[in-house]
Amino acid sequence: MLKINKHASNIVLAIFVLFATAMFGSSTAIASGEKFVLISHAPDSDSWWNTIKNAIGIAGDQMDVSVDYRNPTTGDLADMARIVQQAAASDPDGIIVTIADFDVLKGPITDAIAKGIPVVTINSGTRAQSEALGALAHIGQPEYDAGFGAGKRAKAAGVSEFLCVNHFFTNPVSVDRCQGYADALGVDLGHQMIDSGQDPTEIKNKVMAHLRSHPSTDAILTLGPTSAHPTLSALDDLGRSGDIYFGTFDLSGEIAAAVKSGVISFAIDQQPYLQGYLPVVFLTNLSRYGVWPSGAINSGPGFITKSNISLVEKYAGVYR
Repeated sequence: MLKINKHASNIVLAIFVLFATAMFGSSTAIASGEKFVLISHAPDSDSWWNTIKNAIGIAGDQMDVSVDYRNPTTGDLADMARIVQQAAASDPDGIIVTIADFDVLKGPITDAIAKGIPVVTINSGTRAQSEALGALAHIGQPEYDAGFGAGKRAKAAGVSEFLCVNHFFTNPVSVDRCQGYADALGVDLGHQMIDSGQDPTEIKNKVMAHLRSHPSTDAILTLGPTSAHPTLSALDDLGRSGDIYFGTFDLSGEIAAAVKSGVISFAIDQQPYLQGYLPVVFLTNLSRYGVWPSGAINSGPGFITKSNISLVEKYAGVYR
């Protein structure tokens, strides 16, 4: 029986791999270096988007592509529309964009698609809006359904009157969250939603003023860390921490701690990591191999409570 020296066989294998690579090239080198742009509606102050920034960085490294994150500094949607136009003018291999306001963004997005640029919508907006624009897919959370699910939990807890702290009032989808909550409770939204703005001090003061003028309020819904953090401070000052049914959208380290302590009953996780990661992977595979999944992808909602917070808290702000 012929015996082959192990060291010699390894050398032969290495030579074969080098020869094959020289002749045919590696699978990633055939087409790599695509350039994508992700455009969000978030102002610079919104830390929730750090998870999506992390996701596109990881996806970019794995796919060997570049992904440029752009946003309007103050959250101005007219500025966002201009950013979409500028991105399209640079002829990227794909655009990933939120539908913060369908009417404001319709023109720039459809113009990009008309140029032949593949577009994926994420986060804000609906599947129907994404299809109307002609985007390839929408990856996000059905916001009304998420709000309705939160409202069902509140109703089961005996809630009858609530406050929805809306820190991004100009985004129509944010209203869907509050409306779904109200509909699940079977009450009118009306004065129970406030336009809090995005300044932490202003948010805190508005929450405190509302609770003082509406003492029968027995629940609060915040729409993300921007409004949740000041609301936690307001409840502390009012001596109502843990005394009011408190739910929030999204996750942060501070929110996770409040869930663990019982001050926040639940956080709705829309899994933003998937909203940043998946479009980059999908667009890369479309560019290289012409493959594309069918339909929209719901990244949420998932409810994080005291019973499961330990599974996700260490990833808050990075992967969750």
